[in-house]
Amino acid sequence: MVPRESSGKAKDKIKDLSELAAVLATIQSEEKRVVQCHGVFDLLHIGHIRHFEEAKKLGDVLVVTLTQDKDVNKGPHRPAFSEDLRAEAIAALDCVDYVAINKWPMAVEAIKLLRPDFYVKGSDYRQAKDDRTGGIGLEEEAVKAIGGELVFTDDIVFSSSNLINRHIPLFPKEVMDYLAYISGRYSAPDVIKYLDSAKDLKVLVVGEAIIDEYTYCEAIGKSSKEPMLAVKHLSMEKFAGGILAVGNHVANFCENVGMLTFIGSENSQEDFINTKVNPRIKKAFLRRSNSPTIVKRRFVDSYFFTKLLEVYEMNDGPLAEGDNRQFCAALDDMLPQYDLVIVVDFGHGMFSREAIDILCRKARFLALNVQANAGNLGYNTITKYSRADYICIAENEARLEARDRRGDLREIMVSILRQLGCERVVVTHGKQGCLGFSEKEGFFEAPALAGQVVDRVGAGDTLLSLSALCVAQGAPMEVVGFIGNAAGAQAVGTIGNRTPVEPVSLYKQIEALLK
Repeated sequence: MVPRESSGKAKDKIKDLSELAAVLATIQSEEKRVVQCHGVFDLLHIGHIRHFEEAKKLGDVLVVTLTQDKDVNKGPHRPAFSEDLRAEAIAALDCVDYVAINKWPMAVEAIKLLRPDFYVKGSDYRQAKDDRTGGIGLEEEAVKAIGGELVFTDDIVFSSSNLINRHIPLFPKEVMDYLAYISGRYSAPDVIKYLDSAKDLKVLVVGEAIIDEYTYCEAIGKSSKEPMLAVKHLSMEKFAGGILAVGNHVANFCENVGMLTFIGSENSQEDFINTKVNPRIKKAFLRRSNSPTIVKRRFVDSYFFTKLLEVYEMNDGPLAEGDNRQFCAALDDMLPQYDLVIVVDFGHGMFSREAIDILCRKARFLALNVQANAGNLGYNTITKYSRADYICIAENEARLEARDRRGDLREIMVSILRQLGCERVVVTHGKQGCLGFSEKEGFFEAPALAGQVVDRVGAGDTLLSLSALCVAQGAPMEVVGFIGNAAGAQAVGTIGNRTPVEPVSLYKQIEALLK
């Protein structure tokens, strides 16, 4: 729905930033003082109104700048109100003279452009150390650089997130009931501490390097001579997928991350990979003989974002003897150096019996995902491993292992767990969220927390990456499921593995969900 335009006086208050900068320069030349407030203001409430009124008392003109929709860091289901509607609501207040939508993720550039005499924040920003974005410190520097002053108001404080969660639910009732249950048992700091402390973990990620290539097309009709669809090529985009994506997720939360994988001796795409893999990761790239780096090429209808066809470029046979010896030697050398080993086995020939045996014997804590996909369906199941400390697989992968399409999923999970002598397991099942189990805590269910689903590719790898960090620290399984689903919600909100999960974004989402 296209929002209706604001009218009259309120409409006249809403300005483009460049236009507003010129207006304010004229005002200040008349020795009038300009005050700026900045924020999301997703649901305008009495706390905001008193904040604006108190700020206005500091000067002659009050300007409010808004975070644009794409930079709102409160999870994929926010903002609840678009930037146009948020601007219109604030412009309707008598105490506000001008409103502008910011063009940058933070307010620093807007401060430098508008040059306010006073930059005003609420009392909840008074402790800069509590601001995970680091924004308030940068904003203070920007204000001082232009000769302005940072001021904090001190009046009644409400939370837009809390009000939205309570009165404008953005999820179905069962999800809202789940969030109420989780927030009653764990605060945001209780949850986030497991992600904060993950920085001290030494983590090794092992698995196939995959390039996900999206070729965007426009359907132009049926071929005149063949029963096939004809498409017009528009553009192409590549992502670092497979274990490369897992490594990028983990490296955003951990300071010591290693990666062991194979790239091709032919068409290695090493330059592309090096530009996409977090430079913090200690990479051990082995060369697979007579093979390319795996490419999974998807042809996508650009209008509906519908995948039309997938083409695999790979050698999915077993490793050559020399390659296998090199891989096993690298495992022998690297495994003792790490607290947590995350293995993602895509079933494309990388993991021999010898390599699996070394992983099962020598990994201190083994988090395991064995995937079923078009290239291995029916041949790559999790009990090819003899041991794991944490298992994270999809429901179809669990059922494939049990050769049981319709049986009780809980019984299947317990059976797999006991076969591997594993303590904890999470099984994902798409839009239904995930189901987890541990011998000590029993079963738990966590519904999906996604808003709009853009692309499911990489969602399971994201959930595994973040949940493994928590399981390795002994987090309660309810917390593991919540964090995993929150991270998965961010993954399905973007195309492919375009961007890894960022700590600040995930923390803000968790805080918003638990308010």
